[in-house]
Amino acid sequence: MKAFIVDRYGKTGGVRIGEMPDPELREDEVLVRVHAAGVNLLDSKIRDGEFKLILPYRLPLVLGHDVAGVVVKVGARVQQFKPGDEVYARPDDFRIGTFAEFVPVKEASLALKPKGLTMEEAASIPLVGLTAWQALVEKANLKKGQKVFIQAGSGGVGTFAIQLAKHLGATVATTTSTANAALVKSLGADVVIDYKTQDFEKVLRDYDVVLNSQDGKTLEKSLRVLKSGGKLISISGPPDPEFGRQIAAPGFVKLVMRLLSSGVRRKAQGLGIGYSFLFMKANGVQLRLITRLIEAGAIRPVIDRVFPFESTNEAMAYVEAGRAKGKIVVKVR
Repeated sequence: MKAFIVDRYGKTGGVRIGEMPDPELREDEVLVRVHAAGVNLLDSKIRDGEFKLILPYRLPLVLGHDVAGVVVKVGARVQQFKPGDEVYARPDDFRIGTFAEFVPVKEASLALKPKGLTMEEAASIPLVGLTAWQALVEKANLKKGQKVFIQAGSGGVGTFAIQLAKHLGATVATTTSTANAALVKSLGADVVIDYKTQDFEKVLRDYDVVLNSQDGKTLEKSLRVLKSGGKLISISGPPDPEFGRQIAAPGFVKLVMRLLSSGVRRKAQGLGIGYSFLFMKANGVQLRLITRLIEAGAIRPVIDRVFPFESTNEAMAYVEAGRAKGKIVVKVR
């Protein structure tokens, strides 16, 4: 099968298009013919070797964390899906590889594609949708009447998280540029801060939850807009000891995580705030709950551009530039 392959870690090599063997199917997996694949910053970070300690992949590696397509074959233990089903998923870590013609996905991580969405729209959802769900529903337990600050509201996670938070009944603040203010307001943002001209720390007070996706300086400032008892959830690091336990990291990696996050954890504790790091996981049950929200019209996909499969490197570069409104998708079929 044709695929985009990483032969060695680093920015310079990029990913090359080439031939890979068709994936071997395990008993609990479904083979999906890829129609479209979402592109995420995570793909570039893995290519560059930033996650070598957390995710020690064996090279050569096919990238890609979002898929929409059609089931062509099912493993012996699979019961919920059959050939011909239109599906979407975020494949599990160590089984990624959606920048290809076929990808195997665990039955437990798969869901039927939402009715009414194109393959490209469906492929834009899984990683950002599950990230927002696991941050706001699972970790934050966000409730009606609470206040949440979602950084970078016009990005992939931001455009989804704003809509989810509004559906949950929260008041939503976000940062974006003036050019994207109308977009985030249309998604439900109540307070829109222009990060180029305003300092969110001077505008926001007594928030219940912050979803941090930016750098260390922004993370520290975020502590000061939360009230005591509030929650700071970061998807951009630093990883905390709890995450090290979750992934059963080796001892030295756990120590590195403890040291990297010690500063923010100490400051958070002093303010009576909970800090946690989120590295989202594949989850078919949660994806089915997201499907219901999409089919009910509570959440809509936001796509900036669709690239042809041959232009996957250009699609990754576009995401890395950090100016995408919503998601970038590659059309494989």
